[in-house]
Amino acid sequence: MIQRVEGHDQESSRFYRQIARLVIPIVIQNLLSTAVNSADVVMLNYVGQSSIAAVSLAGQYSSILFMIYYGLGTGVTILCAQYYGKGDYRAIQAAEGIALRFSIVISAAVAVMVLLCPNLMMKLFTDDPELIRIGVSYLRCMSVCYLCWGLSEVYLSVLRSTGQVAVSTVLNVMAFSLNIVLNAVFIFGLFGAPRLGAMGVAIATSLSRFIQLLGCIAVSHRNLHVKLDLRYMLIRNRLLLSDFVKLALPALGNDAVWGMAYSMYSVILGHMGSDAVAANSFVTVVRNFGTILCFGFASAGGILLGNVIGENRLEEAGRDAKRLLKLTVISGAVGGLLVLGVTPFVMRYADLTARAMSYLKVMLLINSYYVMGAAVNTTLICGVFRSGGDSRYGFLCDSIVMWCYAVPLGFIAAFLLKLPVLWVYFLLCTDEFAKWPGVISHYRSGKWLKNITRDNLFEAE
Repeated sequence: MIQRVEGHDQESSRFYRQIARLVIPIVIQNLLSTAVNSADVVMLNYVGQSSIAAVSLAGQYSSILFMIYYGLGTGVTILCAQYYGKGDYRAIQAAEGIALRFSIVISAAVAVMVLLCPNLMMKLFTDDPELIRIGVSYLRCMSVCYLCWGLSEVYLSVLRSTGQVAVSTVLNVMAFSLNIVLNAVFIFGLFGAPRLGAMGVAIATSLSRFIQLLGCIAVSHRNLHVKLDLRYMLIRNRLLLSDFVKLALPALGNDAVWGMAYSMYSVILGHMGSDAVAANSFVTVVRNFGTILCFGFASAGGILLGNVIGENRLEEAGRDAKRLLKLTVISGAVGGLLVLGVTPFVMRYADLTARAMSYLKVMLLINSYYVMGAAVNTTLICGVFRSGGDSRYGFLCDSIVMWCYAVPLGFIAAFLLKLPVLWVYFLLCTDEFAKWPGVISHYRSGKWLKNITRDNLFEAE
């Protein structure tokens, strides 16, 4: 009995050391990513409320695309993390090639859409002519960003899944820092550059993503096992493709379904006036800061659990998942307190109309507890379940809750019952808690815990 307790203590110490090693660079990366979005809102605050609202709405397409990239990246991480635990680099290269094929097709399709029909894309979110005009200029400049972003996101996901989190973080730090500097240059016309306002945000983002891609290529040349090599797309393996389709596509579908549903929230608020949109822009920034640590644990935990499962240490992985969930609950509480703590500073700083300010105060209060719901669901669905190859449950859960409950509820509340903005927002923010019964029950069942790697993968071809 004493040996068993000592073994569990050593196991716990190992888990907490490894999770700290992974989560710190991921949190730094997420912090800088949020800082970029914050910089957009902060700087556009000096340009005008219409610019904030227009970029917030046009940026929903980037949010959807990010969720797709995140789904692809998470899907390839499921495979790569477990095959890395198994020591099979050929399978890792093949999985990267599959993800690159999907990424290039999706990125090119969205880039063509924003070039050919940006007016139509903006009209889906708002009927305000000024917001549409500003948003169209923003979207057209983002086409280059989408093409570069898709390639780099896949490669950075593979780096993270193979334990090279620090390298991935350095590349993201470079891109995010450059983005903030270029934002100031092009929004305000510094150093002789033209003063472009909202369009400057898009140019800064596209340039920083292009330079990040160049950084990925440079790292790839020096990396022994994990490279950004388009020739990986030519590696054919029916079994691995089948596994990717079964595992990665539900993850991609999950994130796309969630991202599009969340964009529907912006559609609802967008048709309730620019005051609601502008207030929500500030709230989104604050909420993102509040969830940085939670989402960091989800990403790091998914990688660590995947490695352990790939080594076929399933019982240990189950205990590690329990430890991860405890850390998530603590980080969710910290995130909620952070939202409450910064509320007075945000209210003092924001330069919005009186009505928008009244919306902002209540929305921030709602998000002080909303982050806990998001933290638990993200860790379990995107971290724990996916580490064991179970991406299907999250897809079904979000499809049902978001599209059969939250989105219809929002439209009914806003356009049929014509409830006030804050009541509509409150109802939309019940979505994460509606998922809890099913998500927690699925976690306790242990059905997600599976080793999905194959032996002699290429010999079977």
